[in-house]
Amino acid sequence: MALPFLSKDKNPISARIRSDESTRLRLKYDIYYHTFEGQSGTRVQREGREYVMLSSNDYLGLNRHPKVLEAGRDALEEWGSSTTGARLANGGRSFHVELEEELAAFLEKEACHVYTAGYLACSSAVEGFAQRNDLIFADKNLHSSLWSGIHLSGAICERFSHNNPEHFAQIIADEPGEVPKILVLEGVYSMEGHVAKLPAFVEVAKKYNAFVVLDEAHSFGILGDKGRGTASHFGISDKIDVLCGSFSKALASTGGFVASTRENVDYLRSHSKQTIFSASLSPCATACARASLKIIQEEPQHQERLEKNLTRYRSILKELEFDTWESETPAIPIVLGDKEKVYFFWKALLEKGVFTVISIAPGVPPNKDLVRTAISAAHTDEDLDQIAEALAYAKSKI
Repeated sequence: MALPFLSKDKNPISARIRSDESTRLRLKYDIYYHTFEGQSGTRVQREGREYVMLSSNDYLGLNRHPKVLEAGRDALEEWGSSTTGARLANGGRSFHVELEEELAAFLEKEACHVYTAGYLACSSAVEGFAQRNDLIFADKNLHSSLWSGIHLSGAICERFSHNNPEHFAQIIADEPGEVPKILVLEGVYSMEGHVAKLPAFVEVAKKYNAFVVLDEAHSFGILGDKGRGTASHFGISDKIDVLCGSFSKALASTGGFVASTRENVDYLRSHSKQTIFSASLSPCATACARASLKIIQEEPQHQERLEKNLTRYRSILKELEFDTWESETPAIPIVLGDKEKVYFFWKALLEKGVFTVISIAPGVPPNKDLVRTAISAAHTDEDLDQIAEALAYAKSKI
């Protein structure tokens, strides 16, 4: 029988995999890829214990809304589980067009295309329009999906300091006027909770004739008129060339979208690989997103409850003197600035039945290691009481 150390695969890729330090540390500290056996509202069950979920993106608490569940069930009965194909070929259905038309109207755009994942949508919103030798200007804290689109496009990329329109103005001024330019931003930065300084960015972009792509994933349903997002919040929706986002936040579904002019969406459908080759959005996910979109427009009490919960949560954090990185939205980081502190703080919250998510460098800037929290309209007063107690306990442990 061969000894294990003699029979190991000598392939260099396999060797790299075996020696990977990031994987070793992730497995050792067990901080990611947790699986829950049950969920009821804001409570999740794992290994016989119940936790208050304090890191979900279900901002409006629509995940268990009766109208959303009914829409999903009805779609399964009518259309089955999947379209088993891409929209380009055999996967297009009338419910996709209906959701696209409703989203476009809500976002005050001419047209829309929906995707099976927000990651695909946001990547496509960049890769579908940028070409090799174009020049992309990107906030250095952009989401990975947008960076994927940038890299796939083959365009040249210039980064500017996070949410800093003055730095953007400086670097774009030095570039040749004839080179096609694209500005890529997030309306709300999901890790920091910052709202983009959109009017200042757009003013500079239009001065230099730059095409503007805005990711509204974490602002959709939260900011703007009836939750239309950051562009609506600032009253400049007409100045944004492309909006993209996700259904897995306020819309309590899965999938994503790109919204723009009819001409731009038609171009996207001709050139974006994510658009052409991805299987279409499932009947159930489409129906749930449509139902949530209607609820957002007809039931303002969910935004009102979210604002009430946010006010109380912020007061808890302020009383405990936590650094929240000047978050302005339901995504609120607790910045501890040290990997070890973050780990033991996170563990202490688990002891008290509160589940959160860790983000450490290089996922965040140096000295910004944090625990990411997010408030939902679904959080109850009892939840917030438990969260307050858990946060005070965790602070005492670091």
